[in-house]
Amino acid sequence: MKRQIIKIDEQKCNGCGLCVPNCPEGALQIIDGKARLVSDLFCDGLGACISECPEGAISVIEREAEPYEEAKVMENIIKAGPNTIQAHLKHLKDHNQDEYYEQAIKILKQKGIPIPEESEPVCVSEGCPGLKAEKFEPETTSPETPPAEIKSELRQWPVQLHLLNPNAPFLDNAELLISADCVPFAFANFHQTFLKGKVLINLCPKLDKGINQYVEKLAQIFKTKNIRSIHIVRMEVPCCGGIEFIVQKALEKAGMTYDMKKSIVTIQGHIKQGAVQ
Repeated sequence: MKRQIIKIDEQKCNGCGLCVPNCPEGALQIIDGKARLVSDLFCDGLGACISECPEGAISVIEREAEPYEEAKVMENIIKAGPNTIQAHLKHLKDHNQDEYYEQAIKILKQKGIPIPEESEPVCVSEGCPGLKAEKFEPETTSPETPPAEIKSELRQWPVQLHLLNPNAPFLDNAELLISADCVPFAFANFHQTFLKGKVLINLCPKLDKGINQYVEKLAQIFKTKNIRSIHIVRMEVPCCGGIEFIVQKALEKAGMTYDMKKSIVTIQGHIKQGAVQ
């Protein structure tokens, strides 16, 4: 049958993985460094993944495709657990797919599976590169050398962008450090190397709610606070690149440009890219 379904431009796709958690139906995976539509059957053609792509690589087209089947989709959804069930139901309701929503609820009831509460789900997609499980041994120092006390360089509160007031006086003429949530855990000398003399804004582009609100808030800060510099520090996982996308969109909205610094930290806790000054 001919119906609407997503199309991925491989030339534009950078494999960041931001689209994957926004397709709870499981139609998308990162394969060989690119987002792939793995099954026409699972794609409902509603395009919830489109707004999450920073490269504009995803569009909706009309072509011959297998009909979407809610019952088949629910087989995978149920296997993935309650968070994915929750995400799928929210997806259907947000797009006014009442018929599919009722089918999904009916299947859950038939199988005796509790209906999740209607709230924002967390990302649980196994296709996400940032969820790849790894184990490694931390670097150790000599047991004979007692660790020195490290002084905190934090200059303000709050630090999370969701809680930050864009009119806060500590933002006036500030040098901003915009950091991914995971960086201080991975990089042991975060305070002395990155934070010293900076105002901290931290966020997670993958799990935080309200990315559009983040763009609006940062745009207001850039436009009204005479920011002197911006340094982005993020993890090496692809989805963390969403921070750069958010900051760039905020700058565009504010009608401003900055020569931003960027540092990338490996999951083993080393600086992979970006000079620190």
